[in-house]
Amino acid sequence: MNKNVHIIAEAGTNHNGNFATAKTLIDVAKKAGADSVKFQIIYPEGLYLPGVYEFGHYDIKEVIAMRKKFMLKDEEYVGLAKYCDEKEIKFSASVFDQRGLELLAGMNPGYIKIASTDLNNISFLRKVAERGIKTILSTGMSTLKDVERSVKEMNKEGLDDIVLMHCVSAYPAKLENMNLGFIDTLKSEFGLPVGLSDHTQSSIAACIALTKGITYIEKHYTLDRNQEGFDHKYAMEEKQLIEYISDINKSVLALNELTQKLGEDELYVRKRARRSLYAKRDMKAGEIVNENDILVVRPSNIMAASDYDLVVNKKLHKDINQYDPFSPSHLNE
Repeated sequence: MNKNVHIIAEAGTNHNGNFATAKTLIDVAKKAGADSVKFQIIYPEGLYLPGVYEFGHYDIKEVIAMRKKFMLKDEEYVGLAKYCDEKEIKFSASVFDQRGLELLAGMNPGYIKIASTDLNNISFLRKVAERGIKTILSTGMSTLKDVERSVKEMNKEGLDDIVLMHCVSAYPAKLENMNLGFIDTLKSEFGLPVGLSDHTQSSIAACIALTKGITYIEKHYTLDRNQEGFDHKYAMEEKQLIEYISDINKSVLALNELTQKLGEDELYVRKRARRSLYAKRDMKAGEIVNENDILVVRPSNIMAASDYDLVVNKKLHKDINQYDPFSPSHLNE
């Protein structure tokens, strides 16, 4: 089908460090109809401060230990990119440091993804922009001024091929808090393609966002929401992902303007549901048809209800039987 939206199946680290699981996630994304699969290449030392410190509700030692536990080897990411080629689905990843950037860029991805956490990481954004590869930039936790500064810095490095992802960084995000009107602001302020990084639990936000002309949608998914890990609980399992992408595809079709207003299904209903003009009694040629001689009833036939003035008070030039439809041949010599 012709689509004008690119659906990113966000596998993240939901492989839990298992290469075979990561390949299965690719299979699921392909089956669901996603356009690309995106992983997260995270090296804990490139993301977290060493030592012990406050980290919200998390124990930072456990966070770092889990990140290390769920890492794939560099060569396994390369293997996943090759597997995506075999499955004819695009491969990419979110990167969080120079090492991850170099690894991903070496695989010639269709795009580089920058997570909301790095929207204000100016020095890193400059390095990303230098690569000259399409970059998808999430805007969670950011003001319009934050986004403007980051885009300008990337533009200075010669990168104009940027997609801005409207994002509410809550996990899961409530539909009523999605601030989807901000998509219009991003589009008007930057003139760049805009997408949606969707952390809600249904397809409603994505389908609404389609009406605003988004061209990318990103959705987390997993094989089992009950697994240990960071993103499983708010991710979609296979059946949900299939339904989610199906809803989006149907919505895209619904928003497409047809070359003609009436489709096949509606034409069928119109035949049954629209009224036409019928003779209420047997009438002879030469009689004048008055309003009491006309039935305006279903089903649709030769002369529509809108042709009423073409029949009433007109002289018959041909006999007509009761319940037969009026036609121009009854009225014209």
